[in-house]
Amino acid sequence: MIEDIQAAIPLGFFLAFMIGPVFFVLLETSVIKGFRAAVAFDLGVIVADALFIAVAYFSSFQLLENLSNQPGLYVFGGTILAVYGLIIYFKRSKKDLETTVDIIVPKTNYIRLFIKGFFLNFINIGVLVFWLGVIIVVSPNLDNDTNRFLTFFGAMLGAYFITDLVKIVLAKQLKNKLTGAIIIKIKRLLGLILVVCGTILIVKGFLPKDQFNPKDIIEDIEHQRNE
Repeated sequence: MIEDIQAAIPLGFFLAFMIGPVFFVLLETSVIKGFRAAVAFDLGVIVADALFIAVAYFSSFQLLENLSNQPGLYVFGGTILAVYGLIIYFKRSKKDLETTVDIIVPKTNYIRLFIKGFFLNFINIGVLVFWLGVIIVVSPNLDNDTNRFLTFFGAMLGAYFITDLVKIVLAKQLKNKLTGAIIIKIKRLLGLILVVCGTILIVKGFLPKDQFNPKDIIEDIEHQRNE
């Protein structure tokens, strides 16, 4: 068990620094809305990851095969991300034009932020593919033992969450230095990042079927793991 935890912690740490829409939205939430708001958002992300892991564990390779035959899921998820990014980019409010962060921060709806984190992670079908690949590679090393599996991925998500807390605290330190103009720039940058991520998913959906070969995905993961 101890070895499983020791192996999982570095993976959780590096997972927290994977560049994607969730990474940037988490930092933006911390900077603009504060620590508790960012934690609520991040808990939604963690729950979505836990759900993906559970689905991947019980379906594994068969689900990866099905995903390779349903590239439309990438197009659907990518379109949602891109549209959401465009909304963030073009949306303007009087609050954004205020000169201090203390004035612009509205009353926070933590449940809404939790749901936002959950769905922003959930609609990214690439996350499910990632967890499927990890489980297919890692499970044999865990002897396909359910208790070891729960220990490994529990420790991994725990390390992921703790690392995110550190990121949230560090990002929050920038709060007092923000002005309305800087906040607008941050939101526009975040919108562009979401559009780019969504576009990448859409492009994946239109790639030839052989680009979705599960064996290739697994081999890439194994190769990166052995480097």
